[in-house]
Order: sequence, then C-alpha cells, then structure tokens
Amino acid sequence: MPVQAHATAKYIRTSAQKAGLVMDLIRGRDVNAALATLRFARKSVAKDIEKVLRSAIANATLKEGFGGDVERLFIDACYANQGPSQKRIRPAPMGRAFRIVKRTAHLTVRVSERPLKLVAPETSETGETTAAPKRARGAKPKAATAGARKKSAPKKKTAAA
Repeated sequence: MPVQAHATAKYIRTSAQKAGLVMDLIRGRDVNAALATLRFARKSVAKDIEKVLRSAIANATLKEGFGGDVERLFIDACYANQGPSQKRIRPAPMGRAFRIVKRTAHLTVRVSERPLKLVAPETSETGETTAAPKRARGAKPKAATAGARKKSAPKKKTAAA
C-alpha cells in the first residue's frame, strides 16, 4: 500500500481563487518538479504553497511504511478552500462607506508514493533474457508486418468550371 500524507495551512491571506490558479500548475506532478515550478512562479501565494508542500513531504517521510525515496512522491491532490473573510469599512465621499472584504484561504496538499513497477524480463527458449529495444520518446512504433496498410495521399479537389 503506497504511503499518503497531507499538510494544511489555514487562514492564508489570499483568495482561494488565486491560490487555486497556482495549485493547478503542480497537481499530479512529481514533488521535485512541483517545487521547481513553485520556486519560479510569479505569484506571491506560491511561497505559501511551497511551505505546505515541503511539510507534506516531511509528513510522508515520517509515516510508517515509507520506502525512503522522496523521488517516488507525487502530488495526489491539492486544493484551496475558502476561509473566513475579514470585513472592513473604507470611508467614501458624502458620508458613505464602502465595504472591503479581505479574503483568506485554507491550502491543502496531499502527496502519495508511486508504486514500484516490477517488470519481469522476457526469456527466450535458450533461457536468456531479452528486452525489446526502446524507441525514442514520441517516435511511432514500427509496423508489425511487412504488408501493413499504407496511408494513401489525400485526393486533390478540382474546381468545376
């Protein structure tokens, strides 16, 4: 069973909508990639989210059953809930008053450990292990047979006179 841990920061002085924009950048990523993203994000709430993420990583390392490899951790879920709003009054002309709402947010980050991928090597008839050659990232797989279907060129449309 993979280890899961979470951390929450409450009453952060930002709106939940602004924090959610930054959290969308890191959701589902590895923790190291997420920390790098938060480090160079131009939003001020990124520093608060980074602190919460580091706390969640520390919580995961202290859990029983943790494999010991932080590289296997990824962000399982992260969200920003709305906290209580502070209402303030700003004086306006002619004796009126405008209301100012200072919003707060509760930031939560949950990290999980990726399960180990155990792949059994293929064995040939002689008992030797053979591995399929790896193809370049983004390369299409080669056709399985020599008589594979080939794409035909699209027909050109001619203008009727």
